[in-house]
Amino acid sequence: MPAKIIISGGGTGGHVFPAIAIANAIKKIAPDAAILFIGAKGKLEMEKVPQAGYPIEGLPVSGFQRKLTFRNLLFPFRLLISWWKARRIVARFHPDVAVGVGGYASGPTLSVAAGLGIPTVLQEQNSFPGVTNKLLAKRAKKICVAYDGMERFFPKGKIVLTGNPVRSDFFKNLEGKRAEALAYFGFDSGRKTIFVFGGSLGARTLNEAMAAGRALLEEHKDVQLLWQVGRIYASTYQACETARLPNVKTQVFIDRMDLAYAAADLIIGRAGALTISELCLIGKPAILVPSPNVAEDHQTKNALALVEKDAALMVRDANAKEELLWSAMEVLKNEELCRRLGGNIKSLAKPDADTEIAKAVLNLINLA
Repeated sequence: MPAKIIISGGGTGGHVFPAIAIANAIKKIAPDAAILFIGAKGKLEMEKVPQAGYPIEGLPVSGFQRKLTFRNLLFPFRLLISWWKARRIVARFHPDVAVGVGGYASGPTLSVAAGLGIPTVLQEQNSFPGVTNKLLAKRAKKICVAYDGMERFFPKGKIVLTGNPVRSDFFKNLEGKRAEALAYFGFDSGRKTIFVFGGSLGARTLNEAMAAGRALLEEHKDVQLLWQVGRIYASTYQACETARLPNVKTQVFIDRMDLAYAAADLIIGRAGALTISELCLIGKPAILVPSPNVAEDHQTKNALALVEKDAALMVRDANAKEELLWSAMEVLKNEELCRRLGGNIKSLAKPDADTEIAKAVLNLINLA
C-alpha cells in the first residue's frame, strides 16, 4: 500500500513554499506516496498548493489577534469548527503520518492526528518556537529544526537539525549570473550594489530608511541601490526624491530574485526564517532589520542567532531610519568584514533541508 501523508500549515509564503518543497522531496524518495495538504481557507496555500499539483482541504481557522477585535470573539468558534473538520478529513484520508509546517491550520490538524495515534512531525523554522509548536511537540515523534540549541524548547531526543527548505536550485551559480543580473536591472558593473527588500507587500521601516538616505546616496556615487518597495508602498516611495537618483532603481515586486541576489554586494532585509535560509545559501554579507510586528518577537531571535556567529549584522527597527543606510555604506567600505560575514553565513547553509525532512518523515513509516 502506498504511504499516505498529510502536510498541514501555511498562511504566508514562508510556510507554504517550504511545505511544497517537503512534499516534492517526499515524492522523489517515495513516488507512490499520496499527499494531502490541509490549509486555512482564503490563505495563500489554497492557491499555491494546487498549482504545485497537490490536493488541499481548507479549514476556517484564523490567527488570534494581539489587539482587542471582534475577530477574537469568533476565534474559539472557528477553532472548534476547524478541529471538527480536521478530524473528519484525517479520519477519511487515514494518513500514516502528519507533518506540521507552522501556520493557522497546523494546530488543529496535528492535534487531531496525534489524538488518533497517527505519528506527527513538526517543522520549526524559527530559533524561538511559537506557542502552538510548543504544545504540539509534546506528542510529536520528530521535530525538524533550523537552529542549534533548540533543546531549550523541545525534548532533545526528538530533534533533527535539518535547516529550512528553500529553492536551492534557484540560487545555484549566482556569481556566474552577475553580469546578466547587472544588465537586467540596468546597473553599472563598476559600482557596489545594495539590495534591500521587505517581501511582496513591502516593509515600511525599510522604505522609510531608504527614502531618508538621499544625501548619503548622492555622496556615495560609487554605490547603487536596488530597492524593492512592495505593493502597499509603491505609490509613495517610487515617486520620492531618493527614487529619482541615477544610482537608485526601484521595483514594486522582483520576479527574478536570483538576479537580484546575484547583483548584490550587500543585502538588507527582514529576519524571517525563509529569508535567513536563503541568505545562508547565497553567502553574501547581510544586514537584518527584524520586524517588531511578529509573534514572540521571533525575528529578533532569528537575527541574533546569526549575529552571535558573526554571520550577519542587525539594526533595530526603531533605529533603521537613522542608522541603516549609513551602516550599509560602512560595511561596503570594509572588504575584510564583507568576506567574513559572507563566509560565516554561508557555513550555516543547509541546501538539502527538504530531503532531510522528507527522510525524517518517511523513517517513521520505514520508507527511508
